[in-house]
Amino acid sequence: MRENADSALASITAGRTAFVGVGNVDRGDDAVGVVLAEAIRASGIKEVFIAEANPEGLVTQLADGEYENIVILDAVAAGAAPGSVVLLDAGELQENFPQVSTHRLSLGTLARLIGLEKGKRVWLLGIQSESIQMGAGVSAAVAKTAVLLTELIAAVRDGRPNAEGERICS
Repeated sequence: MRENADSALASITAGRTAFVGVGNVDRGDDAVGVVLAEAIRASGIKEVFIAEANPEGLVTQLADGEYENIVILDAVAAGAAPGSVVLLDAGELQENFPQVSTHRLSLGTLARLIGLEKGKRVWLLGIQSESIQMGAGVSAAVAKTAVLLTELIAAVRDGRPNAEGERICS
């Protein structure tokens, strides 16, 4: 986990980076990975994949792609306040949160499958969910964090400083 959002995002996006939006769009805040990925794509970043609830379907494409970094975007259940950001590398993800998501294949296993053999750095950029109730929308706290992250990622990729000065990665 990181102290400074700008330096953390600069680190995980140094080099060619793919963003992977994971989540179930019908389950409230679980949709945030997909929402965030769509917003990042709309900001002009092209290497964005929308995996929804089946990230395992992209393992081969991501592992064989010419990416140095793969950033998995997802809602998490890390026991933090809703809207809090969790940033973990593949090792931290496997060690601390082997099943932090609601997906069939744990994100830790997914990170290992993508990164180990090909030498890629895999990250989880997660947002603590408030509710994953079926049919609920994305909560205000989670939506606000998604907007801030989209702006920060676009700014970092463009080499612009964080105008907000807001620390969101814990």
